Amino acid sequence: MVDFKGSQFPKDVILYAVWFYVRFPVSYRDLEEIMAERGVELDHATLNRWVEKYSEQVASEALKQKAQPARSWRMDETYIKVKGRWCYLYRAVDKFGNTLDFMLSDTRDEEAASRFFARAIRKNGWPDRVVIDKSGANAAGLENMNLLLLLSGWCWLIEVLQVKYLNNIIEQDHRFIKRITRQMKGFKSFASAQATLTGIETAHMIRKGQLSGRGQSAFQQFKALAG
Repeated sequence: MVDFKGSQFPKDVILYAVWFYVRFPVSYRDLEEIMAERGVELDHATLNRWVEKYSEQVASEALKQKAQPARSWRMDETYIKVKGRWCYLYRAVDKFGNTLDFMLSDTRDEEAASRFFARAIRKNGWPDRVVIDKSGANAAGLENMNLLLLLSGWCWLIEVLQVKYLNNIIEQDHRFIKRITRQMKGFKSFASAQATLTGIETAHMIRKGQLSGRGQSAFQQFKALAG
């Protein structure tokens, strides 16, 4: 449950502002104007603090509640600009396009890939197969996961497929994330980027119907995650 203690604004106002920012391609200045039209006078700095403070808390609840994924995964990275330089957003979806996990990283190498796969497996269980691009770092990361299976005495390994057309599903899925972040024109800090991206990914999961909440609007589902 998200803690709103000490907030000067009602919970619904805060959540509506955060939801709007992570769901639609708007700037903080745009959102400041949108909220003013609804009778809520805010400055963009307050909106920024809300997004950074509450996005990760809501996302944590979303990851707990999402449906069990298929065991055939698609994994890829996309680029996110932080403090004027490119960082890497590792993402994985299952064969139906459902979001599995995501992780922002300064580097794109074997260590980062291994960390991402370990994190995704911890949250979603072991996959039967993973489709990746031609990246040697991602292949090495999966080899490390298979080594863990061998050391644990398992008699099966993750099947690794490097087939471009099979990975189209996640490359298409990146588009929603990029459409939202493009309006933001980069992030001023790694922490800000990480918090905001978790909110964007949560909104994307709701949009794809991965969370329970039939009969509720997308915002109502987002609000329900806050408790």
